[in-house]
This record gives sequence, C-alpha cells and structure tokens, in this order.
Amino acid sequence: MPTALPPPVHLALDEPVARQYWAARIRQHREDTYAGVSMLKFPEDLRVYEHLLWETAPAAVIEVGVKDGGSALWFRDRLRTLAAYGRVREPLVVAIDVTLEDARPQLERVDPAYAQDIALVEGDIRDPATADRVAELMEGRDGAFVVEDSEHVYDTTMASLTTLARYVPRNGYFVVEDGAVDLDERRVDDDWPRGVLPALQDWLQTPEGRAFRVRRDLELYGLSAHPSGFLQRTAP
Repeated sequence: MPTALPPPVHLALDEPVARQYWAARIRQHREDTYAGVSMLKFPEDLRVYEHLLWETAPAAVIEVGVKDGGSALWFRDRLRTLAAYGRVREPLVVAIDVTLEDARPQLERVDPAYAQDIALVEGDIRDPATADRVAELMEGRDGAFVVEDSEHVYDTTMASLTTLARYVPRNGYFVVEDGAVDLDERRVDDDWPRGVLPALQDWLQTPEGRAFRVRRDLELYGLSAHPSGFLQRTAP
C-alpha cells in the first residue's frame, strides 16, 4: 500500500534566519520527551517515520543508540498501532546500546512490562556477539525498519550498516540518523563528531550498499537531522 506523502517543504540552511532557526531547534530538541522520557529526535523526522512504518508495516524495528529509551518507546507504540490496524503481528523493538544503565530504569518507570515487546541488547554494534544476539531476536521475522543513531562516527555507522542492512526487506528502509554533523552549515557545536556521511557514502559503493538508494525526497518537512540518511532497499 503506497504512502500518500505530502509535497516537500524546503529550507535553505545557508540563509542566516534559517540557520538561526535550525540552531534554536537543535537546542529545543535536547529538552524534548516522549511519555515522560527524553527523546532526541525532530518531530519532522518522526512524522516521516510514521509514513514509512505505515507503508512497509515492519513487525520489528532495530534501533542502534538507545540513550534514555524514549525513542524505543515511541517505535514500540507505533508498532502497536500498526498491530491494532491489523498491519503487523507480534511487534518488537530491538534496542541496542553499549550501556543501558539510563534506559532500563526509565523504561521500567514508564512501563514495567516494556520487555514484552522491547528487547534491550547491551553491546557494541562492532562486536560480533552483539550481531549474534540481534540475529537470535530476529529469527523467524520477515524483516525490520532499521535506525542507526549511535556515536555518529565512521566506525559505528559503518558497523551498523554492514551488520543490520541484511534485515531490511525489499522496499524497506534503513535510516542513518544525524548526518547533519558532517555538514558545516548544520554544525552548531565544534564538539560534534564527524564521520556519518563518509561512512554512508563508502558503504553505498559496496555490493550490499548498491542494493539501496538514497531517498532525499523523504526529507519532507523542511528540517531533517538526517540529510541523505533515508535509504530504501531496491534489490534483494
């Protein structure tokens, strides 16, 4: 079922007023929450996710980078909504991070039964043991919507792509978040890391990467923290 997407809105961030607005929104999103738990994502990007989740109806979301767990809850609730409409069965969020000491108590506080459909995986995405745990959780499932939101450096971005792209079915999506860190007009802090877009560009030249295409048209709502980050699988 194709998604009826709205026409895109463009915002040129090299213009002073637009850049000021971008910087203000960056500051704002650091204080945003979902279900009372911190969630560092732009609502514009979340709205695109809703379109793509409805279109592809994945039974699972794999998220690399959990922080406090707000986005894991958000994805879980979107999958529950898809289940209520009969679009998916047995929804699952696989949430991966090197440490979950912040997320576990927050998830427990908001939803003591969160583990029914949110599987926390504590480990480094560069570690084969982490990949093995994800494979166990994904066994028997048709595929997943994958979101990379870890350190925003070359190594972890590349590791996420090479480890998790296999779970994206044809016409499904892998989103590499926060490529904005590599664009000077979007950097608002000299301490921001770099390496997301170089890793993405290198991976797209690999045999596996060539099965995906970049969907810049999905940066729909004027602001996106994920330039060039919406990837759709177009080949098996």
